[in-house]
Order: sequence, then C-alpha cells, then structure tokens
Amino acid sequence: MTILLSTLNARYTHASLGLRYLLANMGELQGVTRLQEFVIGAKTADVVERLLTHSPRIIGFGVYIWNVEETTRVVALLKHVAPQVTIVLGGPEVSYEPQEQQIVQLADYLVTGWGDITFPQLCRQILNGPKPLMKIHAGVQPPLDDIALPYGLYTEQDIAHRTLYVEASRGCPFKCEFCLSSLDKTAWPFDLDKFLGELESLHARGARLFKFVDRTFNLNIKSSLRIMQFFLDKLAAHPEDPVFAHFEVVPDHLPDALKEAIRKFPPGTLQFEIGIQSFNPEVQATISRKQNNDKSADNIRWLREHSHAHLHVDLIAGLPGEDIASFAQGFDRLVALAPHEIQFGILKRLRGTPIIRHTEAFGLVFDPYPPYSILATDRIDFAAMQRLMRFARYWDLVANSGRFAHTLPAILGDAPFVNFMALSDWLYANTDATHRIALDKLAALVARWLNSRGMDRKEADALVDSDYAGQAHKARPRSEKTEKAAKADAAPQRQARHLAA
Repeated sequence: MTILLSTLNARYTHASLGLRYLLANMGELQGVTRLQEFVIGAKTADVVERLLTHSPRIIGFGVYIWNVEETTRVVALLKHVAPQVTIVLGGPEVSYEPQEQQIVQLADYLVTGWGDITFPQLCRQILNGPKPLMKIHAGVQPPLDDIALPYGLYTEQDIAHRTLYVEASRGCPFKCEFCLSSLDKTAWPFDLDKFLGELESLHARGARLFKFVDRTFNLNIKSSLRIMQFFLDKLAAHPEDPVFAHFEVVPDHLPDALKEAIRKFPPGTLQFEIGIQSFNPEVQATISRKQNNDKSADNIRWLREHSHAHLHVDLIAGLPGEDIASFAQGFDRLVALAPHEIQFGILKRLRGTPIIRHTEAFGLVFDPYPPYSILATDRIDFAAMQRLMRFARYWDLVANSGRFAHTLPAILGDAPFVNFMALSDWLYANTDATHRIALDKLAALVARWLNSRGMDRKEADALVDSDYAGQAHKARPRSEKTEKAAKADAAPQRQARHLAA
C-alpha cells in the first residue's frame, strides 16, 4: 500500500519543502508513505524503474515550471508500464489552467493550491473508498496551526549536503502581477515560538544553511527581529561554526531597528534577495507593484555601505510598458548602487498570474513552452528580446560569477548597460554560443573585446589575468562566503512554494 511523494528538483542541492510538508501531514498513512526525489535531466525510464521498485499504489508528483516537461514524460511512461498506479499531481504549474495541460490529462487526480490537508484526504479515499469521482480537487487552506511542520523530516544527508528551505509565513499581501503570490489575500504567519523551536532542532543537528522562502521576510519587523536574533545568538555561541541565512526582503521597508540587527552580522553569514524588478513608476503601476524607488535605492546603498550582507537584487526585462531605454536606465541606476549580484531576469508567464491581462494592450508574446519566457512586446521586438536574453546569460558568466571583479569596471565604464550590451553582442558574434564557454576562452575573449574598444592589448591581458592569476583554465576557488551565497542562490524558481503534491 505504498504511497510515494516525488518530484524532479532543479539540482540535487535542492530539497523539496513541499513534499516534506505533505509527508509530515499524512497522519496514519505516514508509515506507508515514502519520499523519493530526482533531479531534472535524469533518464525517464530510470526514474520510472526506481519509482516502481516500491510497488506503489499512489504516486504524488510536485509539478513546477522547470520540471513539467520531464514529469509529463515520467507520468506518460508510468501509465504505459504500470497503469494500475494512481497518479496524483499538485504544485503551482498544474494548479492553474489545468484543462489544457497534457500531464493533467494523463494523471488520475489533481490537487490545486494547498495540498497539506487535501492530498492525505484524497489518498484515504483512493485506498479505502469510496473512490473519488472528481478529477480535480481544490486544496483546502487550513489554519497554519493545523499544519504539521516538516523540518524533522530533513535527513542527516539533507543537512550535510543540501539547502534547507524554511518558512516563517505563507502568502504575500502585495499584488505584483507577474508573481503567483499576487493571488494570495495576505500573508499568514506560523506560530513563531514553534517555528524557532524547529530551527533550534535543525541547528542542534548540524544545519548551518537556511533559506527562507517567505515572500516578505521584513513585513512584520517584530518577527523579523526575533528570527535575526536567533541567528545572532547562534553566531555568538558558535563563531567557529557560523550559520548562513538567506531572506527575501521588501526593498523600501528597512526601519532603524532592523538596520541595527543587520549591522551585527559578520561577513559570510547573511544574504538578502531584493526584488526591484523595475525602477519605472508607470510600469510599476501597470503591474500593480507598490514601491518607493528612492527609499529602495537608499536602503540598498545603506546595506552596501553599512552591512556585511550579500545583496542579490532582481530586475525583470520585458514587463508591459517598459522599453529597452527604460530598462537600461533602471539597470544603470542599480549598477551604481553596487549590489554584489544583479539577477537579470526575463519575464515569464506563470500560469494563473494576472500579467496575462495586459497581453492585447501591450502586445505580449510568450513562448508557449516552459518556462514561458516573454518573446516580444509592443516596445521590444523579438530580435531585441533575444539580445536581452543573451545579455542576461553573459551577465551571469562575467559579472555574477565573481571571476572578473577587476575587469568588470573597465567593461562597464560610465554607461553600464550600453557597454555590456556591446560586449554581449560581440561575444555572440564571435562564439555563436551562450553556454559551455570554457573559462580560459571567455577570459581571452573579454581581453580581445577590451582591446577592440581601444585598450592596449597588454593592458587588457594583464587586467584579465589579475582576476585569474594564471588559473583561467579552471574555476577560481571560492571563499566560504561566496560558496555559501552560491548555494543559497541555487534556489528553485520563485514559485517553488508549499504548493507541491
């Protein structure tokens, strides 16, 4: 009577929080329920073989934007070789617009939205009867106190080798139309004492890397301060074995009390993910995003100058109403604030999000296949959007990699967007590639480009060499701080929430 909970994670280092929530809430069925995670890129037949090793009666799959195509193949093969197995789907990718999705047509049942309570109930009906007549079951949203917390289900292997996702709250009060959290009515906090008790247990077991998936960590400052104090206490008690905490914060809400707490964190222990998305007020109004741009910029500047927090700041290209000139202006403004990383994202049409209402008015054209990236708008044509996508990829390779720290200022000059776009166009013209560019080749190309822009060849080579110190043929060794930040940033897509089944 085995029940399997499964998903294909984006990387091995990701441990599915959603599946662990389901397992924690299986009640009397927990003893016959197992967790089995895979990584995208695995051979479909191998995944199916491993799943069937347990002779399952039910398999529940968590379906996300990054794994839907591969999970569809897994479900299709399961239905061919083991039609007796009941397939239940859940997760953000299948919770909206399900009728048109092949994976939903293949599966037996679908739980939309919150699955913590509804999935176990559905399993009971499947196993014990009466057999459910409806294919689609809307997930019931219970009070958070009724949900068993999953953190004790992180294994020793998880703690030693994987990012541990935690959440002090669910939901979001903001209505940014590109985000699934815009569908939430508000944010709901878990009992803070109980939550901190779970963190205490994880820390006692050796956990040191915590990624909070809360959409707005600094919404309730009193709760934020208590959580930060928890980590500060651990840092004081174990300076030789520090923790690392990653939070997503609202950029324009950083009161003095929170600043004082942030000041106390030593280097390599704190990372903030800050969503700017756009500095254009008209674009912000179009997508229902409320943000004080001046205050946001001041707060990023303060964090950079007065804290040791690693800053990962997001911009999104392709938003309705924004042209390249507007995006470039926002990009240059953000570069001047000097965050450690700028995540140059391309708008994606997540199923269910209100962004689709702007399709006709702004000429939005999205790729029909995952991850549903924007292909063109009335302000940015297809060719220009392709250039932006290549810019984003090269920006990761050159700027966000940290491997061109000395060279990057020379690349950007006094017009960061224009100059890096020039480099991006040149790199593509000379490589016809955006992936699998060896580091030594990339370094040589960057030096050649600088020379083509008027820098003496020897000076350009010396500048690039100063970043690599003769090790261009291999990845530059990372500091402990950079390594921890990279692990925390290797998070699934933003909608990788508790909505898994």
